[in-house]
Amino acid sequence: MRNPFRDYRRLLERYLAPQLGAVLLMVTLLLASIALQLAGPQVARSFIDAIQAGANEESLIRAALLFIAVSLVQKAMSVLAAYWSERVAWTATNALRADLTTHLLKLDPGFHKAHTPGELIERVDGDVNVLAGFFSSFVVQLLGSALLLIGVLVAVYWVDVRLGLAFTVFVLLALVLLGQVRQFGTPHWRQDRQHSAAFYGYVGEVLTATEDIRSSGAEGHILRRFFDHLRDWWPARFKADVWGQALMMAAIVAFAVGDAIAYGVGGSLYRQGAISLGAAYMVIAYTAMLAAPLETIRVQLQDLQQADAGIARVSELLETKSRLEDGADSVPAGALSVEFRAVRFAYEDGQNLNGNRREEQATILEDVSFRLDAGRVLGLLGRTGSGKTTMARLLFRLYDPQQGEVCLGGVNLRHAKLRELRSRVGLVTQDVQLFEASLRDNITFFDPGISDERVLEALETLGLGPWLERLPGGLDTLISGATLSAGEAQLVALARVLLRDPGLIILDEASSRLDPATERMLEQAWSKLLEGRTAVIIAHRLSTVERADDILILEHGRVVEHGLRHSLAADPLSRFAALRQTGLEDVLA
Repeated sequence: MRNPFRDYRRLLERYLAPQLGAVLLMVTLLLASIALQLAGPQVARSFIDAIQAGANEESLIRAALLFIAVSLVQKAMSVLAAYWSERVAWTATNALRADLTTHLLKLDPGFHKAHTPGELIERVDGDVNVLAGFFSSFVVQLLGSALLLIGVLVAVYWVDVRLGLAFTVFVLLALVLLGQVRQFGTPHWRQDRQHSAAFYGYVGEVLTATEDIRSSGAEGHILRRFFDHLRDWWPARFKADVWGQALMMAAIVAFAVGDAIAYGVGGSLYRQGAISLGAAYMVIAYTAMLAAPLETIRVQLQDLQQADAGIARVSELLETKSRLEDGADSVPAGALSVEFRAVRFAYEDGQNLNGNRREEQATILEDVSFRLDAGRVLGLLGRTGSGKTTMARLLFRLYDPQQGEVCLGGVNLRHAKLRELRSRVGLVTQDVQLFEASLRDNITFFDPGISDERVLEALETLGLGPWLERLPGGLDTLISGATLSAGEAQLVALARVLLRDPGLIILDEASSRLDPATERMLEQAWSKLLEGRTAVIIAHRLSTVERADDILILEHGRVVEHGLRHSLAADPLSRFAALRQTGLEDVLA
């Protein structure tokens, strides 16, 4: 069972400790504001009592000026406290956003298959937004309100013990009432946050598939699902808002009771001569002052209803661990040997490659064993769904096999350092992700430590100098997925890989979306990229695997043929020879 107070304490320690100086300044300003706020009615009481006592005009002017000065300084302190409160809040929430984003990038693909990008965006942004007040105003204002309440009660006790007792009972009952109302509202705010994440997750999916939706005439279906999400969300939001309003109504009732106590008891004591007129005014002023901390507590508790849900979801996300544990072994430099040893793999948690649910786990690879020596090129063939892309993902260690071992350079990938491994393996797929940024940033992934000279050298090595010269701004040309063709996007991907100088390169059907003319244009770049490196080429075009030294053919997740390309091509009984005879693309389609 989750302990909310542990989650609160852990988040506060983690994100407020680095801002200790700012937090102390904020608290100091708040305490100064509270002290001056308590002093104001005392000055007013002295002023009223001085008038009744017949004090001279000079004394009254000094008291009035003191009251004005106290009020002005108190307001200034409140403004400064609010400024530092917001500064602390957004510094903390921005740090939390950065940590959540970094954490999400480290989680395994299985997690991302089960959660849509829109849902994760809502977690990183929406849930964190509701915590902005929690990091600053919640703790500080709650502390300040508690101190103000205590200060008011002490001042009232000083006037008359009976008044103090009456106000103490009132404050305790009001706090209990507000706390109980908040407790009932928290589950509804949690449901509201969950529906919000689901809704924005769906919107994110729709926005990435607008072309397919329009081309298939599916707008009506999309809008029905859109309204289904809103229909499911509305009851949760309605209940959450009702309990939020219930908290406000409880506070209004509490304020009314407080005013009744002040006027009834204070007026009665004045008529009995137990307190002065100035003291009676001070009691009424303090009663009005009580409304502020109680209102603050009400608002903070109402915000806490939302923060409870946000904190739980953020803590749950931060506690989610990747299934891929980092190892300690180093992957050697240079061309890498590749070895699969009796590998069996199935996507878990009911997920397949497309993220669709399955009733049962489907075995993708079964007893796959082969070895590729360093510096050689393997052509990996098989029908769609045979496990080719899964093998590439295992080599990149996006997943671990349930049985067997995958080794690079003799190192079992389960024991390899993840960051080092992924710097030693280059992956080029048919779908290249581009950012709306300059060509330079797209090639270097926004790494300012990579000089233009290195980028230009990589492009020249790949024979891409003429292509770069045709771009209007050179490396400063702004590009995106909409401005470059599939072939040009492949050029960017190849440059990215070459800059990393990997020992193994995986081309996962990188040419499947290219026309023959564009593929021929990229031939020189691919040849340069593969020089002195081990490569695995996943392809369905015969021309693409002609550069391979070895051929491996998969069928239903099993190796059905593996050998030297020229030997298999010369053997009329081999599957590879049959593919060459019948046409590779047609057979594997």
